[in-house]
Amino acid sequence: MDYKSSGVDIDAATASLDRIRALARETFTEDTLSDIGSFGGLFRLNTSRFKHPVLVASTDGVGTKLKIAFATGRHVDVGYDLVSHCINDILVQGALPLFFLDYLAMGRLESEIAAGVVKGMAEACQEFGVSLLGGETAEMPDFYQPGEYDVSGTIVGVVEQDKIIDRANVEPGNVLLGLSSMGLHTNGYSLARKVFFEQEGLSPSDQVPALEGTVADALMARHRCYLPLIEPLLDGGCIKAMAHITGGGLTDNLPRVMPDTCAAHVDLSAWTLPPIFRYLMEKGDVNEAEMLRTFNNGIGMVIFVSKEDEDVVLQATSGFRIGEVKVGNGTVHYTGSLV
Repeated sequence: MDYKSSGVDIDAATASLDRIRALARETFTEDTLSDIGSFGGLFRLNTSRFKHPVLVASTDGVGTKLKIAFATGRHVDVGYDLVSHCINDILVQGALPLFFLDYLAMGRLESEIAAGVVKGMAEACQEFGVSLLGGETAEMPDFYQPGEYDVSGTIVGVVEQDKIIDRANVEPGNVLLGLSSMGLHTNGYSLARKVFFEQEGLSPSDQVPALEGTVADALMARHRCYLPLIEPLLDGGCIKAMAHITGGGLTDNLPRVMPDTCAAHVDLSAWTLPPIFRYLMEKGDVNEAEMLRTFNNGIGMVIFVSKEDEDVVLQATSGFRIGEVKVGNGTVHYTGSLV
């Protein structure tokens, strides 16, 4: 017997690595000091840009959105989503991304799928100035079904110590500005799949008039990266705090960036619920409280600012006011309704 007969093809993995190496090299910045295939990735921290640099890191995945990618073959999209999601997670603390690492595992290495996922990562890394420094592609026979895989990523960024954005800056009287999402992003897919595929009996290619497109188009809409909108504002000191609206929705994510002495008061009538969320709410008979803890409902990022800086930030981000901060106990209160 040999390793290949047990389900692991080292030669195929080497060929796949050559394709991945070419994609990653296109993202390398001047501070990237190693090539793909090294045991560790080398990245130089350019200290001339910072007096007291602080590294910020985060790891995440894309959840069961992968199931839609398996069914549609849209692997590039989830690779892009993963990078965007991770960038947003460190952006809320004022950090700019430096480099990204990925972990991709599948039962049998399928080169086209692996290359598609990495192509999406590389596309996002190039777009947002991030080096795809390295990663791991694992072949695990009998662990994943054919055509299926899991993927996760780690982002490392940097922020000047005296410009770290944290909850201590938030105070009563601040206003909440919402930045629109492009869809579900990477959260709530277990419920969404249940509504679309189990309850409604739809397939990814089905056209849904209420969504103005196919189910696949609605569910595979990319995770929006807010770096281009927010980066120009970071040095101005006008941002008190930010919340990336992921799993837990507004209900669970806003308290993460507020002092316990504050409460967020959100006006649900301040924006129009996008079609995909309205469809899920109505077809799935999902109550409003559950919607607000499961989905982003059209708000992918919330920025806390003073009233004096509101107009400047609104103009820079094309956002909209969704509420304000009052004295409270670290919770979120809603007025109005989603529909």
